[in-house]
Amino acid sequence: MQHKTSFHHHGATEKENVLAHPGAFDPQVFLAKIGDGRTLGTCQKQHPIFTQGEAADAVFYIQDGQVKLTVVSAQGKEAVIALLEAQTFFGEGCLAGQPLRIATATALTDCTLMRIEKPAILRVLQAEPAFSSLFTAYLLSRNSRIEADLIDQLFNSSEKRLARVLLLLAHFGKEGKAEPVIPQISQETLAEMIGTTRSRVSFFLNKFRKLGFIDYNGGMHVHSSLLNVILHD
Repeated sequence: MQHKTSFHHHGATEKENVLAHPGAFDPQVFLAKIGDGRTLGTCQKQHPIFTQGEAADAVFYIQDGQVKLTVVSAQGKEAVIALLEAQTFFGEGCLAGQPLRIATATALTDCTLMRIEKPAILRVLQAEPAFSSLFTAYLLSRNSRIEADLIDQLFNSSEKRLARVLLLLAHFGKEGKAEPVIPQISQETLAEMIGTTRSRVSFFLNKFRKLGFIDYNGGMHVHSSLLNVILHD
């Protein structure tokens, strides 16, 4: 399934060559300012940023918004492999020798994105330890999440997988998240994330609501009692 990429570059004129001032290098400035090999742009909600099979020639950094990564099989079956939020990277497969995108990136909300061309990010990774450390920390965190997702898919029931996804989306265990509320997300997307049908997701959500694990009030509120679904054998 192919879409026309809908990443719109900003016409900003302020540029900063942060690599020209290595003593004052700040990774957050590098990720916020347009410059050599870096362009800032926007993508509207539900529009593709890049599609599976396109040339993989850049890494993206989410300044604001949420992005969904999906893969379509040769038989046309679609699966959600990640939901990404602000201050995260995606498209880093191009740095590992992937010539083509293996997934489609779609804006779940209106997004502001920094596009960093492959040569530009390779230069800064080699030249700036501060950026290399930040990027490595992201990759390690992402790898741990992928491993946990695989284990969850292999060994847990669809009910437990849904409970885990809801807790992750609500940022349980993260600081500053005293009132975990999940932004609007469709049952179809949840089904694609855990590998089941929309009807099963609807059934489990109703079950969780009746048991008091979740409720709806201006969004889905997730209570810590939902952990019982994961911990119960």
